[in-house]
Amino acid sequence: MSHLPVIVGFGGINPAGRSSFHHGYRRLVLDQLDTASQAETLTSLASLMRLTRYDNGQYHTQDGQAFEMSHIASNLKEQLCSNTLIRRIHPDWFDVKNLMLNKVANVTGHTGELVFKLRNRHLPNHLPANWQVKPLSAIESEVRINGGTDVIFPDYRESAVQSAGMLPTGFDPSVLYQSRNHPRGLQMSVFAASDALQSVGIDFKSLASQLSPDQIAVFASNSIGQLDDAGFGGLTKFPALGKRTSSKQMPLGYAQMPADFINAYLLGNVGLTGGALGACATFLYNLKSGVEEIRSGRRKLVMVGGSDAPVTPEIIEGFRAMGALAEDKYLMALDNLSSLQDDDYRRACRPFGNNCGFTMGESSQYLVLMSDDFAIQTGAQIYGAVGDVYVHADGHKKSISAPGIGNYFTLGKAASFVRSLLGEESLKERSFVQAHGTSTPQNRVTESHVINETAKAFGIHDWTVSAVKAYVGHSQGCAGGDQIMASLGVWQYGIIPGLTTTPEIAEDVHQSHLHFPLTHQQIKPDQMDSVLINAKGFGGNNASAVLLSPNATEALLTKRYGQSEMQAWKQRNESVIEQAQRYDLEATRGLNRPIYLYDHQVLTGEDLQFSDMEIRLPGYAQPVSIAIKNPYDDF
Repeated sequence: MSHLPVIVGFGGINPAGRSSFHHGYRRLVLDQLDTASQAETLTSLASLMRLTRYDNGQYHTQDGQAFEMSHIASNLKEQLCSNTLIRRIHPDWFDVKNLMLNKVANVTGHTGELVFKLRNRHLPNHLPANWQVKPLSAIESEVRINGGTDVIFPDYRESAVQSAGMLPTGFDPSVLYQSRNHPRGLQMSVFAASDALQSVGIDFKSLASQLSPDQIAVFASNSIGQLDDAGFGGLTKFPALGKRTSSKQMPLGYAQMPADFINAYLLGNVGLTGGALGACATFLYNLKSGVEEIRSGRRKLVMVGGSDAPVTPEIIEGFRAMGALAEDKYLMALDNLSSLQDDDYRRACRPFGNNCGFTMGESSQYLVLMSDDFAIQTGAQIYGAVGDVYVHADGHKKSISAPGIGNYFTLGKAASFVRSLLGEESLKERSFVQAHGTSTPQNRVTESHVINETAKAFGIHDWTVSAVKAYVGHSQGCAGGDQIMASLGVWQYGIIPGLTTTPEIAEDVHQSHLHFPLTHQQIKPDQMDSVLINAKGFGGNNASAVLLSPNATEALLTKRYGQSEMQAWKQRNESVIEQAQRYDLEATRGLNRPIYLYDHQVLTGEDLQFSDMEIRLPGYAQPVSIAIKNPYDDF
């Protein structure tokens, strides 16, 4: 019997805010929500962005004003909305008006003094003997250099790309725990994984006590590693700037660290771990690993996730040089503008419309999966299930970054799976697609052709296609996580996020069997049984995942376990929901902190009870069996 991987918790952080309890999803469709839901999500954002603090039953703003939750929406809504989702790059990330370039000049034999101004943050840690520095302000100094050395002169220019999907302005994961100079992507991982874990509503220790340690697994990574100054970015550029390389930049730069951190500092996991890499399909690659382990029965509890923080000058410049990003000059040309205003930057990403490149985003997302039997046993929440994930390469390629044929196989298999499991009517009438939707001219043609041809083959008319990158940008390896979070909320609120930044569908988009809603699409939550999550990645990495709705999942589990067992699950589920809602309230008020267990119950070999059949660990009720049967008994 194959076990169904049930989604029992999810969380994260992206430009829409905190993901758990659908807060990030609700930011996407904010104006379609009732007043109470709007107030909850705006309050959650205000706490994240450090615009309010909760004390004695009231929220207090930075200037000392006291508000009830219901008043935050009316007083802070404009500020909260303008500092979330895609927008002009904020100086907290980097100064788009002053990007530094280094130019080397030889002043050997120069008889006088060379004088120039330099930003303080660009001064070397150890000044050469022939440098004299005079501070001019808090950010700038005058530098005088005698001849006889090569000098790196800083040169500044304006960034050609000035829009990005950034985390809510003011949110800083490093202040929420002992971050110890962690790269930003790993800071986000700690917050996101903790958010997901606490959203489950069951203490992890309680869950772990019911399992053998090797029935737990973590699969997480990102597509390009940690490339800010605290990771590989600083490792490679600090020597040229005269800065000291630290002992942390090398190990913390690796792309598998979003899994390693969760194992070491949240779960204490000694079971299976892994981090698959597949460019933009990375999250779905890790999800595939988790699904296969649960379906096989080898694991009962799996965390799947990822974290990418690519809003840095270097990464943006790299993608711009490829011609992949929406540069300001091209955005102006699209709308025949002479300059860009704030609202124009918010519309930088236009999936399946007349567009000019994708918009960089940052995000960290995690899912908590359980096998169906363990979910029923524990009374866990059921947000849906992952039916399967399909992965295919592109075959022979001319350009390594160009799309190919692999996505036809993955999406075709995903559609076939839905038809096989839920029936032809369900596929045709009660499914939709969360597209990769990067907002590049090439993607709008190639992906629309893949989806349209799949719809034709399966007799689907007006297949609804959504694309969350319109709101949050492209978070690289974590993009699939953003797509999943934007889809889970549909089953709670009945709103499929529309392509609201796209004025009209481009003429070269294939759409004979598709429906691209340019406004939010209202449905009945039980009207959709499944969503197909699609990813097309550089290098020929393609993946498509099938998510099943809570109703469809419960119907399948009722067939397997019967009405009486499902009724017992519902009774156990009541206390789980209560505990999860307590966490949501604390997080909304800004009172909760991420789980971060540094130097906590660290074990050595001497702590283990070791035999030729099993190993017992302190703190775990059940042992790890090492009684391995020969899998090749026919030899």
